[in-house]
Amino acid sequence: MTDVTSGSSGVAAHRKVSLLPPYAAGKPPVAVPGLRPYKLSSNENPFAPVPAVVERIHEVVAGAEGEPSPVCRYPDPLSTALRERLAAHLDVPADDIVTGGGSLGALTQVITAFAGDGGEDGAPDEVVFAWRSFEAYPIVVRTAGAKDVQVPLTADGRHDLPAMLAAITERTKVMLLCTPNNPTGPVLTTAEVEDFLAQVPPHVLVVIDEAYVEFVRHPDAVDGPAMYRRHPNVVVLRTFSKAHGLANLRVGYSVSRPEVTASLRTVAVPFAVSTVAEQAAIASLDHLDEVLERVQTVVDERERVVAALAEAGWDVPETHANFVWLPLGERGADFAAAAGERALSVRAFPEGVRVSISEREANDRFLEVARAFQR
Repeated sequence: MTDVTSGSSGVAAHRKVSLLPPYAAGKPPVAVPGLRPYKLSSNENPFAPVPAVVERIHEVVAGAEGEPSPVCRYPDPLSTALRERLAAHLDVPADDIVTGGGSLGALTQVITAFAGDGGEDGAPDEVVFAWRSFEAYPIVVRTAGAKDVQVPLTADGRHDLPAMLAAITERTKVMLLCTPNNPTGPVLTTAEVEDFLAQVPPHVLVVIDEAYVEFVRHPDAVDGPAMYRRHPNVVVLRTFSKAHGLANLRVGYSVSRPEVTASLRTVAVPFAVSTVAEQAAIASLDHLDEVLERVQTVVDERERVVAALAEAGWDVPETHANFVWLPLGERGADFAAAAGERALSVRAFPEGVRVSISEREANDRFLEVARAFQR
């Protein structure tokens, strides 16, 4: 009997659905009279895409003069133009790039292709990752029929790489490294990842999730594409959702060797990246200097916020993303409520609170809440 839930129709969901933790998206702020609301719960870029990207989106939707809008047509399933533009940007072969609906879509392809129920004996494959990390990891893993092996973070919010290595078994198929780690913020360094990869069996895929890479300022931070060039079992994930401000258009990608990409293309959802998203991403790459200027504004605000938190007595992990982490434990819900009273939505987890860096006014108000909460 595989059915466990059913509605009035009598149609029941597969039993594995009951094992999935729900994905909880960041909630919008509650309106408070006299205060502009700010959503600091989803790590969104506070800036719109650069003007050239917005212009390109309008051009694509409108279509060529005298021609119908291409919106009525299916997009290129391989996102050929974007992959070629990314290949030039990253100095990698276009065939080593597979696009997806955000980096989460690209990750789903990896897990679907390389981890599942384990074969004839029915025992599940295993996917190892640090925890707490990106909330979707256990959802994607369990949906594929695999078992998630969660390795606790260190006290300062970092991956415990020795413990992750110790968690490898004969059933381990994939390992996930989130750098900077979401929701805590620290990065992995080149030296520690090289040492880690030297001890991982070569048949185990190691995914380096770099969704926030543009915000990194650590001089020794690991570089995913460099690892992929040196290690055949490395897959790199990146996205246009964060730094490029294209979260709503859902475009991300993976970079890996041809023996990996062949499988990823087999399981990829057809037409996951629209023509609008593809062309917007290309235009953003074509105006990368403008994008990175806006990223630097966010980074400057991040550093200002972190310094102010330290001055107020907070001990927060070193962050290289567009958010900060308050290790409040069970007091996180109280902090989220206090922020809500000031028209701010933040993301509370059982271990603490993640707060996205936003406009200066929003950041100042968050700091007011943080200072008051410390007293």
